[in-house]
Amino acid sequence: MYNYITRTLEPYLIKAASEFPAVLVTGPRQSGKTTILGHTFAKTHKFVSLDEPDLRMLALSDPRFFIQRYSPPVVFDEIQYVPELLHYIKRDIDEHRQQKARYLLSGSQNLALMQGLSETLAGRAAVLSLLSLSNRERSGSANQSPFWQRDKNSVKLDQIPTEFYSGSAIMKNILRSSFPELAVEPQRDARAWFAAYVQTYLERDVRNIRNVGSLNDFQRFLQLLATRVAQQINVSDLSRDIGVAVNTIKAWLSVLEATFQIVLVRPYFVNMGKRLVKSPKLYFVDPGLAAHLSGLQDPEHALMGPMGGPLFENAVFAEIYRSFLHRGEQARVYFWRTAAGHEVDFILDFGTEIIPVEVKLNATPTPELAKNLHDFIALFKNRVGQAILVCLTNNETQLSEKITAIPFALL
Repeated sequence: MYNYITRTLEPYLIKAASEFPAVLVTGPRQSGKTTILGHTFAKTHKFVSLDEPDLRMLALSDPRFFIQRYSPPVVFDEIQYVPELLHYIKRDIDEHRQQKARYLLSGSQNLALMQGLSETLAGRAAVLSLLSLSNRERSGSANQSPFWQRDKNSVKLDQIPTEFYSGSAIMKNILRSSFPELAVEPQRDARAWFAAYVQTYLERDVRNIRNVGSLNDFQRFLQLLATRVAQQINVSDLSRDIGVAVNTIKAWLSVLEATFQIVLVRPYFVNMGKRLVKSPKLYFVDPGLAAHLSGLQDPEHALMGPMGGPLFENAVFAEIYRSFLHRGEQARVYFWRTAAGHEVDFILDFGTEIIPVEVKLNATPTPELAKNLHDFIALFKNRVGQAILVCLTNNETQLSEKITAIPFALL
């Protein structure tokens, strides 16, 4: 056993359980869903793992009896293996509509679960997502304000371990990954862990969603994507490189999104009379998996090589993405690029305010590095409350009235 790491999602999970009859926690395999549910509700709920073959067979053979046998309040772990239970869960909830937190569910397949929920538990279940560990969670500041909120609850630089500062230390952590098992067990062989993770993912999660055809082709596709992180994705190019149809590539991308392995970030559209590019940019939910699939093992080699910049940008995206999802919010993250070549890596859209975020693999922040942010601010003016440059600096630096350079450690 290892020490439990406090997750940012916890208070939002507890709040959802106090307001809804059912709560579903989704996320990638091995992100800590079972652990957070077990830790938070151990004293109030029975725990039933549908990953156990005997229990799964019983649930599949007679779901009505299964619900009666394991009556609420109960946690059903890995509910995607027996979606037939959702109908009987709905029936029970409708009979006890005023009772909250009767069913706490976890699952690793977003697509199938969302289809089941929309058909059976609409309005009855809250849906939350738990990804691998964030910087905040690893450094013990899980419940402090997100980096875009500068207030008395913000993380201070002196609270953050030195392992989150230098480029080589950051890349070492990227290669090691943020999956809880690897983060808290430094003696674990990361290469062996990732090899087993990918094999289990292919044989269990992918096969359970749809017939992807050749698993070898799908694995080659996954490896190819890993070399293209932080780039715009062209499905025709991928189709040609792998040797499968364009529709197959689109289906495979959907599988990877549904199982929380990748995120396709869309361009930021505005009615400015300028032509904006339409292809999405690709990021891995955990950049450590991308590094493993790319064959990267040495932090210094990875940092100085052609993948250094893209992996660092992916790591920044992963922290931003976790910041939203671990607070129960939709991740309103986009990128901005015009036909004229103006570009900002990330646009955080809060409705009335937008925050552009630029990423640079540089240790010294300068006004020149923030040129794209200046261009964006000039175009969008009052909608931009602040702009952020994330780089390898050790301190916060005010580059202009609205632009602040911050270290990766503050994300």
